[in-house]
Order: sequence, then C-alpha cells, then structure tokens
Amino acid sequence: MAKLYVNPAMKLGKINKEVYGNFSEHLGRCIYEGLYVGEDSPIPNTKGMRNDVVNALREMKLPVLRWPGGCFADEYHWEDGIGPKESRKKMINTHWGGVLEDNSFGTHEFMELCRQIGCETYVNANVGSGTVREMSEWVEYMTFDGISPMADLRRKNGDEEPFTVNYLGVGNENWGCGGNMTPEHYANEYRRYQTYVRHYPNEKNPDKKPIYKIACGPNADDYNWTEQVMKIAGRHMNGLSLHYYTITDTWSHKGSATEFDMPTYYRTLGRASHMETLLDRHSAIMDQYDAEKRVGLIVDEWGTWFDCEPGTNPGFLYQQNTMRDAMVAALTLNIFNKHCSRVKMANIAQLVNVLQAVILTEGEKMLLTPTYHVFKMYAPHQEAQLLDSHMEAQWIGNEDGKVRKIYESASVNDAGEITVTLANLSAEEAEAMDIVLAEGSAASVTGELLTGAITAYNTFEAPETVKAEQFTGAKVTEQGVSLELPPCSVVSLCIKMK
Repeated sequence: MAKLYVNPAMKLGKINKEVYGNFSEHLGRCIYEGLYVGEDSPIPNTKGMRNDVVNALREMKLPVLRWPGGCFADEYHWEDGIGPKESRKKMINTHWGGVLEDNSFGTHEFMELCRQIGCETYVNANVGSGTVREMSEWVEYMTFDGISPMADLRRKNGDEEPFTVNYLGVGNENWGCGGNMTPEHYANEYRRYQTYVRHYPNEKNPDKKPIYKIACGPNADDYNWTEQVMKIAGRHMNGLSLHYYTITDTWSHKGSATEFDMPTYYRTLGRASHMETLLDRHSAIMDQYDAEKRVGLIVDEWGTWFDCEPGTNPGFLYQQNTMRDAMVAALTLNIFNKHCSRVKMANIAQLVNVLQAVILTEGEKMLLTPTYHVFKMYAPHQEAQLLDSHMEAQWIGNEDGKVRKIYESASVNDAGEITVTLANLSAEEAEAMDIVLAEGSAASVTGELLTGAITAYNTFEAPETVKAEQFTGAKVTEQGVSLELPPCSVVSLCIKMK
C-alpha cells in the first residue's frame, strides 16, 4: 500500500491560475471552425464565437489564452487583421497547411473571444519578420486610451475603450522558425524590442498593471540558450518561455495517437516526465541570475505530438486524444504545481482541433477530450497554496520507458479545503493508498474520477466514452483518507478539515 504524506501547515507558494492556460494558433481548424465561425454561421454563436466551445471553456475555468502563435506569430502583421473584414488582406498560411488565411479573426476578435470566456490575454508579437515600430504601435493600438493615431484607429474600428493585454511575448521560437537566431543575438534584440512595450496609463483604471513581458526561452534542453539570455537580458524581462513536446519516437515518425501498445504507452509517459528534469535544470540556471525568482518560467507550449489523423491535412496537426493524453496532462500539471515557485504560466498546445486539444469539433458537433476533463478536475488548484507532500516512488514501465507509478500534488484554498490530485499511470494495476495528514483531521472527502483503457477516446458518435465521474472510493480515516486508485486513472479529491 502506498502512503502519501501531506502537511496542511507547510505552504510552499501560490499555484498561479495561469499554469492552466492554453494556446490558440492560426493553425488547421483551431481558430476557424474551432473557435470562430463568423456571425452568419448556422452554428450558434455570439459575435462569431461558437457558443458551445465558449461555454465549455468557461466551465473548464480557462484562465489565460495565448495567440496568434506559434510560428504563425512571426509572420503575422497585426494591421492585416483589423478594419472591415471584406477589406482585410488575404494570404497563404505558409507554415500550416498552405491554406488561405483571410484575417477575419484578428485583434478585436481575439479580445472579444477572451471577454466571452472571461480569461486573460497573452499576445505574441512578431520579432522574426516584424519591426520594433510594428510591435510598439500594436501595443499602443490595443492599450492606449488617449489621443494618438493608433488609439484613434482602434476607435474607428469599433472599440472606444482600450483592451487589456496581460502578457506579451517578444517573439516566438527565435532559435528556429522565429529567425534562426543565436541566443546572444536574440537577447540583444529582446532588450531593444521590450523597450518599446510601453505601459500606457489609463485614467479609468489607474491601477492597471504593466504588461508582463516574456522573452523567448529555450527549446527543451537547450540550457545554453537559457544561460545566455538570462545573462544578457534577464533584468529586462518578467518571464522566460520554455517549449517541450512529448514525442514518443522521432519527429519524422511520431506514431499513432490511438493505436499503440503497452511499451509505447510507457515510453510516452517516460518522455512526458522529462518535464521535471527540464524545470529543475532551467530553474537552476535562472537562479544564478535571479535568486529572488522575479522572472517566471513560462511553459507556453507543451503536450503530446503524434502523427495526424489519417485522411486529414498533415499541416493541420489534427490528432485524437486518448486516456494516454489524459495521463500526460495529469502528470505534467502535478509537476507544474510542485514547481510553482518558478513556473508562473503554462499553455498546452492547443485549444481546439490541434495537437493535444481539450476540445474537438466537426461542423455543429463538439466533444470534450480526456485532457479537457483533467483540466477541469484540476481547476481547484488555481490560486491555491501548494502544500508539502511526498511519497516513496514506485517505478513502472520497461527499460525503454521508466516512470513513477503515481504523480501527485496537494494544495489548500482560502476556505481551508485541501485538493489532492493523483494520477495512477499503471495501465493494469490498481493502487491502494493512505493519505496521511501531518496536522489536523479530515471531516469529509469527495472526489472525481477519470479512468479507462489506455487507448480509450471520445468520438462524435460516442462523445462520452471517457468522462469524469463522481468518485466514491475515498474514506476518512483517523490519519487522513484511504482510497484505491484504478489503473490508468486520474482522481481529484476535496478534503474538508475538522
């Protein structure tokens, strides 16, 4: 029997709600069809945004959304996406699928989408093919409420009041699709660009926070990138990004999203768990230049990446989402929670119809993926205080993919309720567990459960094959709580104290 020790008296830091963020790029059917269908669509919508998708994201408590990319961001010129839709420039999306981009979803539409969802905004600016002036004028267009050419242009285009830009990424993957730069070159470019991310005061909102500026960070384990960018530009940034995708095999042969065997399952989870090493090592480098942890580590692209579904445009990156994806999400979010002192935001890729999406659509139909249910089950961690918790590691899998059997994290909210999230990664073995509370006594426990075969997934014909259900297998004990985790399962518990 496994034992998890939780100390309700030892709070280790706040888990930012933004850790549960998402990413939406002009890629495949993420924006168009997935989020935005236009006001004339027969699909029920509000100002062009799909009502069913918006409602689902509100229920999931999506806290922040990143847009417009991704690689698309470094070829996106914001002025192409404002003004009357019929006069907006049309272009070919050379990064993703070679399809027509008509720019009908631009700045105003993104801000409207975030308003409907009730989430914060994370805008990624173009450094790769853009200019300082272009970025500076976009910030002015979005956030200035005074008299200026850009503010007047925004008003002309229908929004009298300025938008709120909570986060701004200065470039994207500038080590690759964002310009193939060296870290030294990018760091100096970042210093120059960020100078012109102005904080415009707002008379109606005098307490408005300055934009949180995020520098392009490393690709996975490029520790030299982190070292050089922190050394040269660390004092000019609020956050540093990190990108890491779980690739089971190789970039050229990523494997099927739905057809895989047990060794492949464990290999995938083993590679997902590498996130822990990445956070530890990049954080250690950042600590050398920022011991106070003022700069947040922003994991703004993460998740699984498999071969696209047969018969779909390979540039659309459309993949199904199984219980394997749910287990990747659960173990990763538990890792993020436990690194809350440095990880201040994360954005899974991507929101709808792309990679490890939380929602899939097909015409008027919509389904919630297993990953969606994990995010919703973990939502009580948002803005809660991480609690000290630990258990002895039991390793499972094979030589090609070793991984801990159980991943967990615990937090407490302002009402004193403790949330414990548990992921049993074993495909076949249940796990009996005692949760031992170092202080205090439990009065009651309730929970939710997500479980199924490792290859189980939802379809538009059977959209509820995998869904969260009430978990009644947890009982209060003298020491805390006892329960049994089914194989391949995610459990979220709410423990109320006496």
